[in-house]
Amino acid sequence: MPGGSGPEGAAAAGAAAAAAGHDTPFSFSPEPTLEDIRRLQTEFAAERDWDQFHKPRNLLLALVGEVGELAELFQWKPDGGPGPLSWSEAERGALGEELSDVLIYLVALASRCHIDLPQAVLAKMETNRRHYPVHLARGSSCKYTELPHEDIPKAESLGHTPEATECAPVSRVAEGTN
Repeated sequence: MPGGSGPEGAAAAGAAAAAAGHDTPFSFSPEPTLEDIRRLQTEFAAERDWDQFHKPRNLLLALVGEVGELAELFQWKPDGGPGPLSWSEAERGALGEELSDVLIYLVALASRCHIDLPQAVLAKMETNRRHYPVHLARGSSCKYTELPHEDIPKAESLGHTPEATECAPVSRVAEGTN
């Protein structure tokens, strides 16, 4: 039933909004968690005696292969517009499968390397906040090494101006970050 409160209703409402060209809020379901995915993948591989093949290098190469398959879905698609939100049901199904493959291999690699992904994400986001302060990075696609220096007053750097989107190469040697 369109517009209902269940997953089908939410999907139908999202598809209708996408077709109308609207951005709709999106959130993931609470389950499965990354730990659930790790456990499911570990059990799946153990049942097939595949653990012997799941060394970090093998998992990384499998992950890269799956990213290639994901990229292939986007190859030759036009830029702009609603993008994947307007794809056919079969194309969106393939997108979900390839994204799942990427996530499964990423979680397996992190597990094999003993990297706690949720904690690593929190640490990385904190690093990103330091590298990309809002008053310098807003509206800019520049890498943090190319953002204006911190000596620009916040009042001058806030807002979306043409100058704010231009990257200013910064000498890494001058900053002492060879």
